[in-house]
Amino acid sequence: MALRLKYPVILASASPRRQELLKRLIPEFAVVPAEVDEEAHTHEDPYVTAQGLARRKAFEVFERHPNSLVIGGDTVVAFEEAGSWTQLAKPTDVDDAVRMLTLLAGRTHLVVTGMALRWPRGMHAFTAASNVTFRPLNDAEIRAYVATGEPMDKAGAYGIQGMAKGFLERLEGSVDTVIGMPIEPLEEALKDVK
Repeated sequence: MALRLKYPVILASASPRRQELLKRLIPEFAVVPAEVDEEAHTHEDPYVTAQGLARRKAFEVFERHPNSLVIGGDTVVAFEEAGSWTQLAKPTDVDDAVRMLTLLAGRTHLVVTGMALRWPRGMHAFTAASNVTFRPLNDAEIRAYVATGEPMDKAGAYGIQGMAKGFLERLEGSVDTVIGMPIEPLEEALKDVK
């Protein structure tokens, strides 16, 4: 069901996956990608990274469009080892994508999506998380997947809604969170925009 909002809506992301998910709630919105240095704002805690980057993106675009409702989002793929988090951003090249998928093969990892809403009379930010377990993967499977190009613009080097669905052994939480936009909590947050 489409929500009626009193402000024009801007998605501060060029992600086609986020655009597709947002259309479930809001049929018409503008896309204005945020200009934020993600590496400069990575925190040791993946929840803080995801929410902080989502806020920065929403605020950066809101400065250019102050009469709008701006929705920012960021997704972090992470796993914990020896008491500290390793966070995987988008791969820089093919070798980096292979490295990331090799790290994730046969293990459970955390996917945190941070969302931030900024509008003329307020702001709201939240995170949602899902645990994803990949089955063991061999080098040939990983390289064949990377050769498709699908993982190159995605945190953790995979798209769960695409061919990487075949890597999935278990999912605890929402697949929308893993894709990059937790729809149910976002819908609740949008109800508070006044």
